[in-house]
Amino acid sequence: MRRLACAAVLIAVSACSGQTSDPVDTSTLADSITSSSRATTTTSMPVTTSTTMVTTTTTVNPFARPDWLGTRLLPLRPDGHGEVQPTPPELVDRRLETVDHLDPPASDEFVATIEPIPGEVLARSSWTDECPVAVEGLRYLTLAHHGFDGKIHTGEMIVNADFAEDVVEVFRRIFEAEFPIEQMRVTRLDEVDDHPTGDFNETGSFVCRPAVGSGNWSMHAFGLAIDLNPFHNPYWKDDLVIPELASAYTDRDDVRPGMIFPGDLAVAAFADIGWSWGGDWNTLKDWMHFSASGR
Repeated sequence: MRRLACAAVLIAVSACSGQTSDPVDTSTLADSITSSSRATTTTSMPVTTSTTMVTTTTTVNPFARPDWLGTRLLPLRPDGHGEVQPTPPELVDRRLETVDHLDPPASDEFVATIEPIPGEVLARSSWTDECPVAVEGLRYLTLAHHGFDGKIHTGEMIVNADFAEDVVEVFRRIFEAEFPIEQMRVTRLDEVDDHPTGDFNETGSFVCRPAVGSGNWSMHAFGLAIDLNPFHNPYWKDDLVIPELASAYTDRDDVRPGMIFPGDLAVAAFADIGWSWGGDWNTLKDWMHFSASGR
């Protein structure tokens, strides 16, 4: 009502004065009001900060080979062997990865080859003209084997030609039983008289050297003996252990992978080709050693 009254008064005043007022532009007024409203209204937008956390994972290889392996020279005993020392903690339950010298098999099946010794293999072997067996009397084998690292590898070995096929059969049975072998390779000439480090573990056959503690040729010099996982199955006589750091493995009651025991598959497989085991000897124990002659 008050608005109507005010409008009437304005009309009356205008009429009385004799003047004509300009009409009110309501759209301009609306725009002005709106602009004023916008100018005086502010909106504060929240600011969000995002932080991304980066996590790094370090994978530890449980089968990694100690950096010092094969590098720590042992003091020598009067007999020329290394001083027997306690087994390092890393090797008390030795399960090390295999160093591949040959390409792994293309499948998970057992594969093997037999051939005359290639020239490059002969050149890096321990064979010389003074060895008691001619090159023609030896054969070069490649053999698939399981490693302690859970992988399948290709090893190599030089053996007497008369037993090449039999040895392949032995290692086929060992493979099928998934018995782990750390390394299998040909021994070099410079390694025969190398200064001992006491930590070697190469499975092999032919090495042109005399028998331990004897001036006679070893059966290895004829390719008629095989040492299997030497560190896990050491030579032991009195105070001499070979390898010299493998004393922990003279405790045969502490069963660990890679060890050989009476009546097990490895012993039976070699027995089936007429080879005997050094673990059965009385005056000493050579748990790694299998031979055609029993020596």
